[in-house]
Amino acid sequence: MANHTGFLLLGFPNIAEKFNVPVSVALFLVYLVSVFSNGTVIALIICNRKLYQPMYVVILNLAISDLLFDTVTLPKIIAKYWFDDGWISFAGCMFQVFCAHFLGSFDSYILLLMSIDRYVAICKPLRYPSIITNRRTILLCCFFWFLTSAIALAIALLDSGIPFCGDNRIRSCFCTNTGVLSLACKDVTVLKRIIFGIAMFVLLLPLAFILFSYGVIIKVIISQTQTDGRRKAFYTCATHLFVIGLYFVPRIFVYVANQFKLILNEDVNVLILCLYTFVPHMANPIIYCLRTKEIRRTLGTLIKRRILMKTQHIVVINAIAK
Repeated sequence: MANHTGFLLLGFPNIAEKFNVPVSVALFLVYLVSVFSNGTVIALIICNRKLYQPMYVVILNLAISDLLFDTVTLPKIIAKYWFDDGWISFAGCMFQVFCAHFLGSFDSYILLLMSIDRYVAICKPLRYPSIITNRRTILLCCFFWFLTSAIALAIALLDSGIPFCGDNRIRSCFCTNTGVLSLACKDVTVLKRIIFGIAMFVLLLPLAFILFSYGVIIKVIISQTQTDGRRKAFYTCATHLFVIGLYFVPRIFVYVANQFKLILNEDVNVLILCLYTFVPHMANPIIYCLRTKEIRRTLGTLIKRRILMKTQHIVVINAIAK
Protein backbone atom coordinates (compact mmCIF):
# COMPACT_ATOMS: atom_id res chain seq x y z
CA MET A 1 0.00 0.00 0.00
CA ALA A 2 1.54 3.32 -1.13
CA ASN A 3 0.27 6.73 -2.12
CA HIS A 4 0.31 7.53 -5.82
CA THR A 5 2.66 10.21 -7.10
CA GLY A 6 -0.11 11.35 -9.40
CA PHE A 7 -3.36 10.50 -11.16
CA LEU A 8 -4.60 10.05 -14.70
CA LEU A 9 -7.65 12.09 -15.73
CA LEU A 10 -9.87 10.09 -18.09
CA GLY A 11 -12.50 12.71 -18.92
CA PHE A 12 -15.39 10.71 -20.38
CA PRO A 13 -13.98 7.23 -19.68
CA ASN A 14 -16.17 5.04 -21.89
CA ILE A 15 -16.90 7.07 -25.03
CA ALA A 16 -15.55 5.90 -28.38
CA GLU A 17 -12.28 7.42 -29.56
CA LYS A 18 -14.01 9.03 -32.55
CA PHE A 19 -15.85 11.35 -30.14
CA ASN A 20 -12.65 12.67 -28.54
CA VAL A 21 -12.28 15.51 -31.04
CA PRO A 22 -15.89 16.81 -30.68
CA VAL A 23 -15.64 16.57 -26.88
CA SER A 24 -12.31 18.42 -26.76
CA VAL A 25 -13.53 21.12 -29.17
CA ALA A 26 -16.68 21.58 -27.08
CA LEU A 27 -14.62 21.96 -23.90
CA PHE A 28 -12.26 24.40 -25.63
CA LEU A 29 -15.18 26.53 -26.87
CA VAL A 30 -16.70 26.49 -23.38
CA TYR A 31 -13.40 27.78 -22.01
CA LEU A 32 -13.12 30.50 -24.68
CA VAL A 33 -16.69 31.70 -24.04
CA SER A 34 -16.12 31.69 -20.29
CA VAL A 35 -12.83 33.62 -20.54
CA PHE A 36 -14.28 36.17 -22.97
CA SER A 37 -17.62 36.75 -21.20
CA ASN A 38 -16.32 36.75 -17.63
CA GLY A 39 -13.21 38.70 -18.64
CA THR A 40 -15.40 41.31 -20.34
CA VAL A 41 -17.58 41.64 -17.24
CA ILE A 42 -14.53 42.04 -14.98
CA ALA A 43 -12.96 44.67 -17.25
CA LEU A 44 -16.21 46.65 -17.65
CA ILE A 45 -16.89 46.81 -13.92
CA ILE A 46 -13.32 47.63 -12.91
CA CYS A 47 -12.87 50.31 -15.59
CA ASN A 48 -16.17 52.15 -15.00
CA ARG A 49 -16.50 53.86 -11.63
CA LYS A 50 -20.25 54.32 -12.22
CA LEU A 51 -20.57 50.55 -11.75
CA TYR A 52 -19.07 50.62 -8.26
CA GLN A 53 -22.44 49.61 -6.81
CA PRO A 54 -23.34 46.68 -4.52
CA MET A 55 -24.96 44.55 -7.22
CA TYR A 56 -21.99 44.92 -9.56
CA VAL A 57 -19.55 44.20 -6.74
CA VAL A 58 -21.33 40.86 -6.28
CA ILE A 59 -21.33 40.19 -10.05
CA LEU A 60 -17.62 41.04 -10.19
CA ASN A 61 -16.87 38.45 -7.49
CA LEU A 62 -18.99 35.85 -9.31
CA ALA A 63 -17.17 36.49 -12.60
CA ILE A 64 -13.74 36.23 -10.92
CA SER A 65 -14.73 32.96 -9.23
CA ASP A 66 -16.08 31.41 -12.46
CA LEU A 67 -13.03 32.48 -14.47
CA LEU A 68 -10.65 31.03 -11.87
CA PHE A 69 -12.57 27.75 -11.70
CA ASP A 70 -12.51 27.22 -15.47
CA THR A 71 -8.84 28.21 -15.71
CA VAL A 72 -7.84 25.70 -13.03
CA THR A 73 -9.83 22.79 -14.50
CA LEU A 74 -10.43 23.05 -18.26
CA PRO A 75 -6.90 23.50 -19.75
CA LYS A 76 -5.73 20.21 -18.21
CA ILE A 77 -8.58 18.09 -19.58
CA ILE A 78 -8.27 19.80 -22.98
CA ALA A 79 -4.55 18.87 -22.96
CA LYS A 80 -5.58 15.29 -22.22
CA TYR A 81 -7.66 15.10 -25.39
CA TRP A 82 -5.34 17.12 -27.65
CA PHE A 83 -1.90 16.00 -26.47
CA ASP A 84 -2.72 12.77 -24.60
CA ASP A 85 -1.49 14.49 -21.42
CA GLY A 86 -4.00 13.45 -18.76
CA TRP A 87 -1.38 12.99 -16.05
CA ILE A 88 -1.71 15.26 -13.01
CA SER A 89 0.58 15.22 -10.00
CA PHE A 90 -0.71 14.39 -6.53
CA ALA A 91 -0.24 18.03 -5.42
CA GLY A 92 -1.90 19.28 -8.60
CA CYS A 93 -4.86 16.99 -8.04
CA MET A 94 -5.28 18.12 -4.43
CA PHE A 95 -5.08 21.73 -5.65
CA GLN A 96 -7.91 21.02 -8.11
CA VAL A 97 -9.93 19.42 -5.30
CA PHE A 98 -9.37 22.53 -3.19
CA CYS A 99 -10.29 24.94 -6.01
CA ALA A 100 -13.34 22.93 -7.12
CA HIS A 101 -14.85 22.96 -3.63
CA PHE A 102 -13.61 26.46 -2.79
CA LEU A 103 -14.91 28.22 -5.90
CA GLY A 104 -17.98 26.00 -6.23
CA SER A 105 -19.01 26.75 -2.64
CA PHE A 106 -18.25 30.44 -3.12
CA ASP A 107 -20.67 30.59 -6.07
CA SER A 108 -23.36 29.15 -3.82
CA TYR A 109 -23.00 31.98 -1.31
CA ILE A 110 -22.63 34.64 -4.01
CA LEU A 111 -25.95 33.50 -5.52
CA LEU A 112 -27.38 33.84 -2.00
CA LEU A 113 -26.01 37.39 -1.77
CA MET A 114 -27.51 38.26 -5.15
CA SER A 115 -30.93 37.01 -4.05
CA ILE A 116 -30.68 39.14 -0.88
CA ASP A 117 -29.86 42.17 -3.04
CA ARG A 118 -32.88 41.57 -5.31
CA TYR A 119 -35.14 40.86 -2.32
CA VAL A 120 -34.28 44.17 -0.64
CA ALA A 121 -34.40 46.12 -3.93
CA ILE A 122 -37.91 44.90 -4.79
CA CYS A 123 -39.52 44.30 -1.40
CA LYS A 124 -37.91 47.19 0.55
CA PRO A 125 -36.88 49.71 -2.13
CA LEU A 126 -36.89 52.78 0.14
CA ARG A 127 -34.51 51.13 2.60
CA TYR A 128 -32.25 49.62 -0.07
CA PRO A 129 -29.52 52.35 0.04
CA SER A 130 -29.22 52.05 3.81
CA ILE A 131 -29.32 48.22 3.96
CA ILE A 132 -27.26 47.27 0.90
CA THR A 133 -24.11 49.39 0.90
CA ASN A 134 -20.79 48.90 -0.88
CA ARG A 135 -18.98 48.45 2.42
CA ARG A 136 -21.33 45.73 3.67
CA THR A 137 -21.30 43.99 0.31
CA ILE A 138 -17.49 43.95 0.14
CA LEU A 139 -17.24 42.70 3.73
CA LEU A 140 -19.73 39.89 3.02
CA CYS A 141 -17.87 38.89 -0.15
CA CYS A 142 -14.58 38.80 1.77
CA PHE A 143 -16.21 36.72 4.50
CA PHE A 144 -17.53 34.23 1.93
CA TRP A 145 -14.08 34.01 0.27
CA PHE A 146 -12.61 33.15 3.69
CA LEU A 147 -15.40 30.77 4.76
CA THR A 148 -15.43 28.73 1.55
CA SER A 149 -11.63 28.59 1.35
CA ALA A 150 -11.56 27.18 4.91
CA ILE A 151 -14.19 24.55 4.00
CA ALA A 152 -12.32 23.57 0.82
CA LEU A 153 -8.97 23.44 2.63
CA ALA A 154 -10.43 21.05 5.20
CA ILE A 155 -11.76 18.78 2.42
CA ALA A 156 -8.44 18.84 0.52
CA LEU A 157 -6.45 18.04 3.69
CA LEU A 158 -8.77 15.14 4.54
CA ASP A 159 -8.38 13.76 1.00
CA SER A 160 -4.59 14.17 0.99
CA GLY A 161 -4.23 12.04 4.13
CA ILE A 162 -5.92 8.99 2.61
CA PRO A 163 -3.77 6.04 1.41
CA PHE A 164 -4.15 5.26 -2.30
CA CYS A 165 -3.09 2.13 -4.15
CA GLY A 166 -3.83 0.20 -7.30
CA ASP A 167 -5.92 2.11 -9.83
CA ASN A 168 -4.90 5.77 -10.23
CA ARG A 169 -7.41 6.72 -12.94
CA ILE A 170 -9.90 9.45 -12.11
CA ARG A 171 -13.06 9.08 -14.17
CA SER A 172 -13.81 12.77 -14.51
CA CYS A 173 -12.66 15.95 -16.23
CA PHE A 174 -10.91 17.21 -13.10
CA CYS A 175 -10.10 16.05 -9.59
CA THR A 176 -13.04 16.09 -7.19
CA ASN A 177 -13.54 14.71 -3.73
CA THR A 178 -15.78 11.95 -5.10
CA GLY A 179 -13.28 10.92 -7.76
CA VAL A 180 -10.37 10.86 -5.31
CA LEU A 181 -12.21 8.93 -2.59
CA SER A 182 -13.17 6.21 -5.07
CA LEU A 183 -9.45 5.29 -5.29
CA ALA A 184 -8.87 4.98 -1.53
CA CYS A 185 -7.36 1.78 -0.09
CA LYS A 186 -9.31 1.96 3.17
CA ASP A 187 -12.93 2.37 4.19
CA VAL A 188 -13.85 6.04 3.80
CA THR A 189 -17.55 5.79 4.68
CA VAL A 190 -17.24 8.11 7.69
CA LEU A 191 -15.31 10.66 5.64
CA LYS A 192 -17.91 10.53 2.87
CA ARG A 193 -20.66 11.22 5.42
CA ILE A 194 -18.75 14.18 6.87
CA ILE A 195 -18.21 15.71 3.43
CA PHE A 196 -21.82 14.99 2.47
CA GLY A 197 -22.93 16.93 5.55
CA ILE A 198 -20.63 19.84 4.62
CA ALA A 199 -21.98 19.82 1.06
CA MET A 200 -25.59 19.90 2.22
CA PHE A 201 -24.75 22.84 4.52
CA VAL A 202 -23.10 24.70 1.63
CA LEU A 203 -25.93 23.95 -0.81
CA LEU A 204 -29.21 23.67 1.10
CA LEU A 205 -28.83 26.67 3.42
CA PRO A 206 -28.31 29.22 0.60
CA LEU A 207 -30.86 27.45 -1.63
CA ALA A 208 -33.56 27.68 1.06
CA PHE A 209 -33.19 31.45 1.40
CA ILE A 210 -32.87 31.92 -2.39
CA LEU A 211 -36.17 30.11 -2.96
CA PHE A 212 -37.81 32.05 -0.12
CA SER A 213 -36.59 35.40 -1.47
CA TYR A 214 -37.71 34.71 -5.04
CA GLY A 215 -41.06 33.45 -3.75
CA VAL A 216 -41.59 36.78 -1.95
CA ILE A 217 -40.34 38.70 -5.01
CA ILE A 218 -42.82 36.92 -7.30
CA LYS A 219 -45.63 37.62 -4.82
CA VAL A 220 -44.73 41.34 -4.79
CA ILE A 221 -44.53 41.42 -8.60
CA ILE A 222 -48.00 39.88 -8.91
CA SER A 223 -49.56 42.35 -6.46
CA GLN A 224 -47.86 45.58 -7.51
CA THR A 225 -46.74 45.42 -11.14
CA GLN A 226 -48.69 46.28 -14.30
CA THR A 227 -49.12 43.61 -17.00
CA ASP A 228 -46.18 44.67 -19.24
CA GLY A 229 -43.83 45.21 -16.31
CA ARG A 230 -45.01 41.97 -14.74
CA ARG A 231 -44.14 39.99 -17.87
CA LYS A 232 -40.64 41.48 -17.98
CA ALA A 233 -40.11 40.88 -14.26
CA PHE A 234 -41.30 37.28 -14.54
CA TYR A 235 -38.92 36.72 -17.45
CA THR A 236 -36.02 38.09 -15.40
CA CYS A 237 -36.92 35.90 -12.41
CA ALA A 238 -37.34 32.85 -14.66
CA THR A 239 -33.85 33.26 -16.18
CA HIS A 240 -32.33 33.76 -12.72
CA LEU A 241 -34.11 30.69 -11.34
CA PHE A 242 -33.02 28.64 -14.37
CA VAL A 243 -29.34 29.31 -13.64
CA ILE A 244 -29.89 28.79 -9.91
CA GLY A 245 -31.65 25.48 -10.58
CA LEU A 246 -28.90 24.39 -12.98
CA TYR A 247 -26.33 25.13 -10.29
CA PHE A 248 -28.02 23.57 -7.23
CA VAL A 249 -30.27 20.70 -8.39
CA PRO A 250 -27.69 18.53 -10.25
CA ARG A 251 -25.12 19.12 -7.50
CA ILE A 252 -27.52 17.96 -4.79
CA PHE A 253 -28.58 14.99 -6.93
CA VAL A 254 -24.97 13.87 -7.52
CA TYR A 255 -24.09 14.16 -3.81
CA VAL A 256 -27.19 12.20 -2.81
CA ALA A 257 -26.57 9.58 -5.52
CA ASN A 258 -22.99 9.05 -4.34
CA GLN A 259 -23.97 8.97 -0.69
CA PHE A 260 -26.71 6.36 -1.17
CA LYS A 261 -24.77 4.45 -3.87
CA LEU A 262 -27.28 4.99 -6.66
CA ILE A 263 -25.74 3.55 -9.81
CA LEU A 264 -25.02 6.11 -12.51
CA ASN A 265 -23.34 5.53 -15.84
CA GLU A 266 -19.81 6.95 -15.57
CA ASP A 267 -20.14 9.08 -18.72
CA VAL A 268 -23.55 10.38 -17.60
CA ASN A 269 -21.99 11.29 -14.25
CA VAL A 270 -19.23 13.27 -15.99
CA LEU A 271 -21.76 14.93 -18.31
CA ILE A 272 -23.87 16.06 -15.33
CA LEU A 273 -20.69 17.38 -13.68
CA CYS A 274 -19.84 19.42 -16.79
CA LEU A 275 -23.39 20.74 -17.15
CA TYR A 276 -23.75 22.05 -13.61
CA THR A 277 -20.17 23.31 -13.50
CA PHE A 278 -19.37 24.95 -16.82
CA VAL A 279 -22.75 25.95 -18.32
CA PRO A 280 -23.61 28.38 -15.46
CA HIS A 281 -20.14 29.93 -15.83
CA MET A 282 -21.01 30.83 -19.43
CA ALA A 283 -24.57 31.88 -18.65
CA ASN A 284 -23.91 34.01 -15.53
CA PRO A 285 -22.30 36.98 -17.33
CA ILE A 286 -25.17 37.16 -19.84
CA ILE A 287 -28.06 36.67 -17.44
CA TYR A 288 -26.80 38.68 -14.48
CA CYS A 289 -24.69 41.33 -16.16
CA LEU A 290 -24.72 41.85 -19.93
CA ARG A 291 -28.53 42.14 -19.94
CA THR A 292 -28.51 45.14 -17.56
CA LYS A 293 -28.89 48.65 -18.98
CA GLU A 294 -25.79 50.05 -17.27
CA ILE A 295 -23.53 47.33 -18.65
CA ARG A 296 -25.01 47.58 -22.15
CA ARG A 297 -24.59 51.35 -22.06
CA THR A 298 -20.96 51.03 -20.91
CA LEU A 299 -20.21 48.40 -23.54
CA GLY A 300 -21.89 50.48 -26.25
CA THR A 301 -19.87 53.56 -25.24
CA LEU A 302 -16.61 51.61 -25.38
CA ILE A 303 -17.45 50.15 -28.80
CA LYS A 304 -18.40 53.57 -30.21
CA ARG A 305 -15.21 55.09 -28.79
CA ARG A 306 -13.17 52.28 -30.35
CA ILE A 307 -14.84 52.77 -33.75
CA LEU A 308 -14.32 56.53 -33.56
CA MET A 309 -10.62 56.11 -32.71
CA LYS A 310 -10.16 53.69 -35.60
CA THR A 311 -11.96 56.06 -37.98
CA GLN A 312 -9.80 58.97 -36.89
CA HIS A 313 -6.69 56.83 -37.32
CA ILE A 314 -7.69 55.93 -40.88
CA VAL A 315 -8.40 59.59 -41.69
CA VAL A 316 -4.98 60.62 -40.38
CA ILE A 317 -3.25 57.88 -42.41
CA ASN A 318 -5.11 58.93 -45.56
CA ALA A 319 -4.23 62.59 -44.94
CA ILE A 320 -0.54 61.71 -44.56
CA ALA A 321 -0.62 59.57 -47.69
CA LYS A 322 -2.00 62.47 -49.73
